[in-house]
Amino acid sequence: MSMNLVTLLYLLASVCLIHALKGLSHPTTSIRGNLFGMAGMAIAVVTTAALITSIAGSALGLGWVMIGMLVGGGIGSVIAYRVEMTKMPELVAFMHSMIGLVAVFIAVAATEEPWAFQITAHGAPIPGGNRVELAIGAFIGAATFTGSIIAFGKLSGKFRFRLFQGAPMQFKGQHMLNLLLGLLSIAFVVGFWDTQSWADMILVIGLGLLLGVMLIIPIGGADMPVVVSMLNSYSGWAAAGIGFSLNNSMLIIAGSLVGSSGAILSYIMCKAMNRSFVSVILGGLGGGGGSDIAGAKAQRNVKTGSADDAAFVLSNAESVIIVPGYGLAVARAQHAVKELAQKLVSMGVQVKYAIHPVAGRMPGHMNVLLAEAEVPYDQVFEMEDINSEFAQADVAIVLGANDVVNPAAYTKGSPIFGMPILEAFKAKTVIVNKRSLASGYAGLDNELFYMEKTMMVFGDAKKVVEDMGKTLD
Repeated sequence: MSMNLVTLLYLLASVCLIHALKGLSHPTTSIRGNLFGMAGMAIAVVTTAALITSIAGSALGLGWVMIGMLVGGGIGSVIAYRVEMTKMPELVAFMHSMIGLVAVFIAVAATEEPWAFQITAHGAPIPGGNRVELAIGAFIGAATFTGSIIAFGKLSGKFRFRLFQGAPMQFKGQHMLNLLLGLLSIAFVVGFWDTQSWADMILVIGLGLLLGVMLIIPIGGADMPVVVSMLNSYSGWAAAGIGFSLNNSMLIIAGSLVGSSGAILSYIMCKAMNRSFVSVILGGLGGGGGSDIAGAKAQRNVKTGSADDAAFVLSNAESVIIVPGYGLAVARAQHAVKELAQKLVSMGVQVKYAIHPVAGRMPGHMNVLLAEAEVPYDQVFEMEDINSEFAQADVAIVLGANDVVNPAAYTKGSPIFGMPILEAFKAKTVIVNKRSLASGYAGLDNELFYMEKTMMVFGDAKKVVEDMGKTLD
């Protein structure tokens, strides 16, 4: 295959990936965006396979590639098929870790046999620019790998290992240690550029692995959506760095798209949580996962009601705003919520959904849930578009959300002070469904639960919503 044809096909694949990102920017075009993404990746894979065959001069190289694709693709397909929607954040973190590990492996292989990657002639030293690119790509990949593993553990919540606990792990001098690790990494990258020493490359990878852990452990569970987005960006830059080393335009473009889009999404997430973007990049959030104050909550009274009581309130409303949260995802109640909303609409009630950017455990978690239930897009509104309507709403239904509707965000001194929230507390009546009064990821009591206008309906979200629907019948 001629390089002119390879370049043309890679350009076509890149255009498809760009259109994929554009399509994924809005729910109404997301299906088209996914199709563009799949088409672009298919073109890139087929072109790369043909290129490998032409370089190797036989189908032997392609055979190994196909075996790897079948094994990896088979495992990935099974995992993706079996994963529950509530476990999607862990799956995303795991995939990010694999991308980082691949970047490390490619950097090591290219350093060992650069002629096999057409970086240089057999026996000749690697050019200085390629050395820097390989070292940086390996470093970012290593940090992405271990950082994603820690994020996976924190999101899962199934491991007793201290580093995998949701609460932030902080100690004195932590940031200075991170700075020292970063400076040492730069020194060894320079050393590898100067001598092409395996010792420098190993140290660069080792420091990257350590720094990945150090960047994520001080971040609490409340900030995991930002972490997932940040690691997505890291994995893209790792791929782009390796692409420069291999002189592979497709890898450079795809990695840059992932890296830049992930960085932009991280910025949006930081703005939604009132966090410093620079602090996130340097692993300095550490604000989530505070101590639970269940003892204080046990001494306070709340107004409770049943699903029938909630249905009666809804039947007398003219406008209802539904606020989905992680509890909705856990109960897999999105289809039941859609059915309830349809019944209300048939009764002449205006129904809207309010989405907070960081509701759930990954960016866009609630949007994905509602899209899975085929909720009409014209009923779904982002926070900045819906907040002004809560004051006119007769009822706000909060399903499993906590921190994103906590009025403590307006209280100076609160750990979430300044965080933009959905102003459900302004509705005339608020119905909150939760399993208990347990705090959210931020570990804070929620004043919304104790307001006179609030009715707490305890229980599994799916059962409660289904019971409300039956009562409306």
